Amino acid sequence: MYVPAHFAEHRQDELHRIIREHPLGILVSLDADGLANANHIPFELEPSAGDHGQLKAHIARANDLWRQCPTGSPVLVIFRGVDAYISPSWYPSKHETHRQVPTWNYEVVHVRGTIVIRDDERFLRGQAARLTRRQEQPEPTPWRMGDAPTDYIETMLKQIVGIEIQITSLTGKRKLSQNKEDRDRLNAADTLQHRGLHQMADAMRRPG
Repeated sequence: MYVPAHFAEHRQDELHRIIREHPLGILVSLDADGLANANHIPFELEPSAGDHGQLKAHIARANDLWRQCPTGSPVLVIFRGVDAYISPSWYPSKHETHRQVPTWNYEVVHVRGTIVIRDDERFLRGQAARLTRRQEQPEPTPWRMGDAPTDYIETMLKQIVGIEIQITSLTGKRKLSQNKEDRDRLNAADTLQHRGLHQMADAMRRPG
């Protein structure tokens, strides 16, 4: 990933934040022919595991990923945070010099690590329960695995396979108009706020 110095994000807690808030990752692996496969998977982050954290997830047993990518294989997982188109018309300086062009602002984290295939019921039950618990928090009556019949849950667990990824490195990029004058960056943030893109507006107001 191309990362100019002014867009680089090195703070691990900030990179972990992006992963937690945007847990649907793109897991990229190589198949036997050397071609890249991409699977879209919701991940659970354990930030205290190892030096950089650990990712846990599950996939359908029918997905060949767990056969094509055995334990020990290197993988890449991409997490995309907030993003938005930025018009040059939102920059006050554009109306003075006309030396501005359109761009796209975004946050992204590239996670590299090694995969471990976990095909045991205890891991799968725990991982599914934790992921569900986190995602159900906003609901007035959160769904729990115990709400479903025991035999149904046991049948569903047999249809999935677990994966762990021990993170070896994190590369982050937050492109939030840091290379622009403060008045241009903040006016663009105000425009996004007015249009309902509150998360990107907030990110641009605190880029560092």
